[in-house]
Amino acid sequence: MDLVILIASFGIILLGAELFTNGIEWFGHKMGLGEGAVGSVLAAVGTALPETTIPIVAILFSSAPESSDVGLGAILGAPFMLATLAIGVTGLVVLLNRGRRPRGEEVEVDRSLVRTDLRAFTVAYAVLILLYARYVKSHFDAEGTSKAEDLNPLRIHPLDIRFFDADRDEPRLRTVNLQVLIAVALTVVGAVAFVGSMSTIARSFGMNEILLALIVAPIATELPEGFNAVLWIRQGKDTLALANITGAMVFQASIATVVALVFAPEAWSVQPGTRVAFASAAIAFISIGVVFLPLLRGGSLRARNMLLGIGLYVAYLAIVAIAELSG
Repeated sequence: MDLVILIASFGIILLGAELFTNGIEWFGHKMGLGEGAVGSVLAAVGTALPETTIPIVAILFSSAPESSDVGLGAILGAPFMLATLAIGVTGLVVLLNRGRRPRGEEVEVDRSLVRTDLRAFTVAYAVLILLYARYVKSHFDAEGTSKAEDLNPLRIHPLDIRFFDADRDEPRLRTVNLQVLIAVALTVVGAVAFVGSMSTIARSFGMNEILLALIVAPIATELPEGFNAVLWIRQGKDTLALANITGAMVFQASIATVVALVFAPEAWSVQPGTRVAFASAAIAFISIGVVFLPLLRGGSLRARNMLLGIGLYVAYLAIVAIAELSG
């Protein structure tokens, strides 16, 4: 039964991601927003809600003795998963589609946007919630660039035309908002069901709570960002794809980390029980540095470099396995 729920929830998350990418692009267009605001803020915050909720609930509302460990694992695990596996999978999708792309395996992104995201992530991981507010404002102040003809048709627009005689070419803002809300609801429901079923399966294999929060839960809750990146890469919208990932990293590193430091400071320390968890943060920094350093130095971002994220994720799994065997 858990396997059936796992597969069904996977499909729900995929549907939610497709509706969300489509709806959030139209919302950005209707509001005159640039790619930074759409990808790094709106899409990032929307898709980061499931994984951000897990540590906040675990720390603030759970009375279980291991809840702080679960929260810590989820906080460190989410950006780690994005910085390694999500970036690596995005690079893999670029490579698989390089024959249809104008510049092959080169990822065409707004260098200044990525630089802003990575700088904010690096500092926010050390915690500054006010920086996130400034970061959001900078993206919303940027000039809007999207045009209606560049967007795929809004998925639920035909229903609006049929039942409410709406304009055939330009969907109403309320219809766009409705699709985005439906997409977020599907994503959250799918992620919760996915985590629940995967947690049951993982515990049947004897995984402990902090490793469950570090590895199992983030795989499920980072699926929206991963799916969004795949969909946008296939549409040739590289900046939106990467901005969704880096923007989610900024949001998760700032908001959830502040909650942990304020309400569970005792868990936020390197000790025998948390060393493996903090190792994920170090690997996340290594992945970001190696993958994006050529871009930040004025070069190009290539899909082959992004594949290193998958390698670092596998390396971390090896660290976890060794720690489990030695413990």
